[in-house]
Amino acid sequence: MDYNKYKTQFSAKAKNAGYSEDNISRCLAYAKPILEEGYPVIFNTTHLSSLVGYNKNYLKRAVAYQKYFYREFSITKKNGELRTLREPLPSLKEIQSWILNNILYKHEVSRYAKGYIPKRSIKDHAKYHTNELKVLTLDIKSFFDSISFGQVEAIFSNIGYSNIVSNLLAKLCFLEKNLPQGAPTSPCISNILLLEFDNVISAYCSEKKIKYTRYADDLAFSGDVKKTALIKLVRSELKKLGLRLNNQKIKLMKQSQPQIISGIIVNKKVQVPKKNRNKIRNEMFYIKKFGFQSHMEKTKQTKSNYLKHLIGRINYLLTLNPKDTEFLEYKKILYQLESTADNSTQMSNRPS
Repeated sequence: MDYNKYKTQFSAKAKNAGYSEDNISRCLAYAKPILEEGYPVIFNTTHLSSLVGYNKNYLKRAVAYQKYFYREFSITKKNGELRTLREPLPSLKEIQSWILNNILYKHEVSRYAKGYIPKRSIKDHAKYHTNELKVLTLDIKSFFDSISFGQVEAIFSNIGYSNIVSNLLAKLCFLEKNLPQGAPTSPCISNILLLEFDNVISAYCSEKKIKYTRYADDLAFSGDVKKTALIKLVRSELKKLGLRLNNQKIKLMKQSQPQIISGIIVNKKVQVPKKNRNKIRNEMFYIKKFGFQSHMEKTKQTKSNYLKHLIGRINYLLTLNPKDTEFLEYKKILYQLESTADNSTQMSNRPS
């Protein structure tokens, strides 16, 4: 909203509510720089509660008893290890989504950050590095777990919010001692936190004619990469943020070998590794030959959402190669199966 329009409306309402001229002036002085940067004005807990549509006592409970407002579950990573996710309950997730859409998405992030930003994708991250002499990939160790509450609070404070409001917003996005993997606000917060890091690294890379992008905690470099000097700089800049590299995930790949960025081959064009494509081919071969249910029984498949999981894998592949006729056909077959399964469930749930 235009500041002058806001000033007129706020002053009229405040006078009708009995606020003094001094109080009105203080409120407007607080609001002006926030509005001019394009952020919503938030005066206190009561004001935030009216903006997000939840009672202020709910907000207070959500920050005082954080662990009761999340559900915890684990997923298996590519290396077989378990990753623990903490997902906010629907009500808190709705509040976090308001913070994300109205505050965090309006904050500047680096153009080299490709993850969890509207109109940017993992394909953009990988495609930038095709047909390059060398590819170097690095990984930030325990990324979300290493981000401190103070760093999150500072993001809101630097926007111009008061200490009370900044503290409240940060607590609504934080879970005890960690930035929760599973909260909609966490990826964007991490991108904002790494803005200066991205700026320093991209400036160095531009000078050395090296390409650089980052997808969350995955860093990718390509060109005539001088590994030692680059890693030294990355370590130094991460240290300033209390972060560090995962030494087990440093990979320098030449053109003579598969160059893989975030699970995507980038040697000549972006594509899923052959073993992943072949695995889907095998599964689809047996589904077409024996039928879906028989395939589930023969392979002792126990995942209740196996069909959706398989569709998801095919859709991911198609985001990289949308005109892949073979996998478009697989997608069509599985959607037909899904439709049949949904209709059968509806029939079985009808009262007799």
